[in-house]
Amino acid sequence: MLSPRNAAHVLSEIATLLELRGESRAATREFEDAARALNLLADEDIRPMLAAGTLGARAEVTPALIAILLDLAETGDSQFLEQLRENTPEGLLEMMRVPGLGTTRIHRIHEGLGIETLHELERAARDGRLAALPQFGARTAHKVLRGIANLRESGARVLYPHAELDAERLLAAVRAHPEVVRAEIAGSLRRRCETIGDVNIVAATRVAPSLVAAAFAHAPGVREVIGGGGPAISVRYDDGTRLDLRCVTEEGFALAWWWATGTSAHTARVVARAAGHRVTIATDAVRDAAGRAIPMPDEAAVYAAAGLPWIAPELRESLGEVDAAASGSLPTLLVDTDICGVLHCHSHYSDGAGTIAELAAAAHARGWQYLGISDHSQSAFYAGGLTREAIVRQHDEIDEVNARRPGFRVLKGIEADILPCGRVDYDAGILDRFDYVIGSVHSRFGMNEARMTDRVLKAMDDPHVTIVGHPTGRLLLTREPYAINVSALLQKAGETGVAIELNADPHRLDLDWRHLREAHARGAQIEIGPDAHSVAGLEHVALGVGIARKGWLSRTDVLNARDLDAVLAFAAARRDRALVPSGASGAGLSNDS
Repeated sequence: MLSPRNAAHVLSEIATLLELRGESRAATREFEDAARALNLLADEDIRPMLAAGTLGARAEVTPALIAILLDLAETGDSQFLEQLRENTPEGLLEMMRVPGLGTTRIHRIHEGLGIETLHELERAARDGRLAALPQFGARTAHKVLRGIANLRESGARVLYPHAELDAERLLAAVRAHPEVVRAEIAGSLRRRCETIGDVNIVAATRVAPSLVAAAFAHAPGVREVIGGGGPAISVRYDDGTRLDLRCVTEEGFALAWWWATGTSAHTARVVARAAGHRVTIATDAVRDAAGRAIPMPDEAAVYAAAGLPWIAPELRESLGEVDAAASGSLPTLLVDTDICGVLHCHSHYSDGAGTIAELAAAAHARGWQYLGISDHSQSAFYAGGLTREAIVRQHDEIDEVNARRPGFRVLKGIEADILPCGRVDYDAGILDRFDYVIGSVHSRFGMNEARMTDRVLKAMDDPHVTIVGHPTGRLLLTREPYAINVSALLQKAGETGVAIELNADPHRLDLDWRHLREAHARGAQIEIGPDAHSVAGLEHVALGVGIARKGWLSRTDVLNARDLDAVLAFAAARRDRALVPSGASGAGLSNDS
């Protein structure tokens, strides 16, 4: 059934995205008018009216919009809407959560300042750039800051990088207190969770902890005290950021930091295990069977009291890490220096901002051995997808860059659309020209789980496909994952030698870390892709490493922790492998492209 309300929702979203792109009111008004008219209809299936050609008369829907609704009725999704979603920077949708900030202003901000994230918006409002924009001014900048503060106060979660910047600022303020000896980040931020609610800091003090905690009730920028008492305090700053601060003695710092980092379930498991060793772990001290306090110089001592080795903060979620530590089976987690290069980067040939030479120089400066350019394929015309002629030009340019940069290699990749039928964009003759291929879904997100799963499994049967990109299509805080059987993908990946991406764009972080242990168990390689659309986007790799650690991954689990020759061999093995088609692969798919 396609109800009038569902159809109206699609048209309203299209209008919003068109406005974010700067389309005129005349261009968006027909979508809004049609959405309002559809909402007035009775709750019935409008597909018969679409088939009979009578919907336009009843709801004043134009022929162009009828075509969009026919697509929606036939496929369960709108290709036009999906193209708009893919061509809209994710951060602009996040900015729409700010009260009082509408689509027209967001477009002007994006066009005038190049701002694409909530944090960039806040920084521009503070440093005067936003006020300097035509038709803005200081009053509007103040309203934007107030709106961001209101968003924080509502308890809305923010993306990890935004929270990290807030935390660095607050941590500097705590460390600046003359009686603070040491202060560190704790809580979900230290555990590298993908979205964050508030900032947790533990501080060791020279004087009574309660005195230092009380001082923060009157610290610069603090608007109100939310709660606390004694050595703990929760305050709200003028920008809406919440700080939960716990102050302790120098001797009690390690224990307090441990308590404030892990989930309550994790700490409870460790406490229970310590009890089995006749050791009591309390919030103020760790005591032996005789009640004597045991010194806790660091967190490793806390775990040792429970008969355990130290457990990395990212793992402290009570998902088997305590038992693994007890049995000596914790993995040696991936670290930043394990990364040898990256494979998911976009240049100015499609929707990226940097040149190939600029991206290569930045990657080489990081000590990496290689950088893969993987611009969009021809079907992604809305993102400047590459024509055959553009591919030839790009490959010639890559050869020139490589000739000028010995000891480093730019690889020829492509992010090829996985079409609705499961076929990969371009024919085999074109795909043969690339060193590797990332196959990604960028359309028809509304498929049911069986069809979407079959679609991707069929693409994985193509020996040109080296990696499946952002496999669930989610955008954190703005778009749910599409329906897909992740376990089936991971099983297929392990069987066929296709890598699965951990897309490190902070809006995606897809594959979700909760699936990474299963990937390891099934023998699937994970590629950490920054999905960089500029030189600055290469910074995403560090976030991807953190998520990989949270998913228990080691260096051997990660494709781009391999050197250049090993990565090229991995892609070559895919092409040379005799694939055994999955029995379910491609079932129920149309031949639509």
